[in-house]
Amino acid sequence: MSTVTLASKRRRSGLAAKRRKQALRTAAFMSPWLIGFTVFFAYPLLSTVYFSFMHYDGFKPPTWSGTKNWTYVFEHYPYFWPALRNTLWLVVVMVSLRVVFGLGVGLLITKIKTGTGVFRTLFYLPYLAPPVAATMAFAFLLNPGTGPVNSVLEKIGIPAPGWFNDPTWSKPALTLLALWGIGDLMVIFMAALLDVPQEQYEAAELDGASAWQRFRFVTLPNISPIVMFAVVTGVIQTMQYYTQPLIAGKVASGVIQGAGTQFEPGYPEKSTLTLPQLVYNLGFQRFDYGSACVVALVLFALSMVFTAFLMRRRGGLIQAGD
Repeated sequence: MSTVTLASKRRRSGLAAKRRKQALRTAAFMSPWLIGFTVFFAYPLLSTVYFSFMHYDGFKPPTWSGTKNWTYVFEHYPYFWPALRNTLWLVVVMVSLRVVFGLGVGLLITKIKTGTGVFRTLFYLPYLAPPVAATMAFAFLLNPGTGPVNSVLEKIGIPAPGWFNDPTWSKPALTLLALWGIGDLMVIFMAALLDVPQEQYEAAELDGASAWQRFRFVTLPNISPIVMFAVVTGVIQTMQYYTQPLIAGKVASGVIQGAGTQFEPGYPEKSTLTLPQLVYNLGFQRFDYGSACVVALVLFALSMVFTAFLMRRRGGLIQAGD
C-alpha cells in the first residue's frame, strides 16, 4: 500500500513539474507582450489614475488633493462639457459618414470596368497628405471671404457658410476634411468586397433578388467583420482627434502664435474643441497635470464604453432588420 502511495505521489509531483515547465515556457513566449503591456499600458494607466488625485505642476513634488481635480474638471472648468459634446458629435457623425462614404467609394471602384487604377489612386492620394498641410489647404478653400468654394456657391446663388469661422459649420467642415481623406477605408473595403464569393451573387440573381437585396443579404454579411473593424478603429481615432481641429481653429482665427503667446483652442466659440486638446491645454500649457489626467481617464472610459457597445451590438449593426 505504501509503495502504491509513493508511486502516486511521484506521478503527481512529475505532473506538477511538467505543468510548471509548460507555464514557464508559455510565460517566456509571452514575455515580449507582457513587458510591452506593463510598460506601455498598465503603468501609464495606473500613473494617470494616481496623478488624477494629486496636485502636480511638473516642478514640485505631487501632493494629495483627493477629488479636487475631478470636481474642478466636471463642475468648474468651462471647456470640459463643450469639448465632450464636440467629441461625441464627431464620433457619431464623422465616423458614420466615413464608413458609409468609404464603403460607397469602394463599391463604386469595384464596379468600374476601365481606369480602376487611376480612380483608386485619385481617391487614395488625399489620405497621404500630412494632416497639418491638408487642414491648412481646407481652411484656405473654405475661407468665407476669399475661398474658392464660397465664391462658386455665391455665383450659383447658394448662401455661403462661414465654415471654420462659424460655430454651426465648423464641425461639418472638419467632417468634409475627414471624408476627403477616405483612402484608407476605401482600400480596406475594396479588398473585402473583392473577396465576396461571386457564386452567392449569382445564386441571389437566380432567385430574383434586386440590387439592394443582394447588397443587404450577400454583401453586408460577408464584409461585416471589416465594417466592424472600420467602426471601432474610427471611434478610437476620433477619440484622439487633435491636430486637425487645432490647426483649423488657429488658421481661421488668424492668430499667429509666437514666443510668449498662448492660443486657447476651440475657435470659434469652442466649437472645434476636443478632449485631447484639453489634455494638452491643461497639462502642457496650464501645468495642471492632475486635471489633465482626469480628462485622459474620461477619454479612456469613453473609448472602452463605445468599443464594448459596438462589439456587443455587432450583429444588430451589420444585419439590421434580420
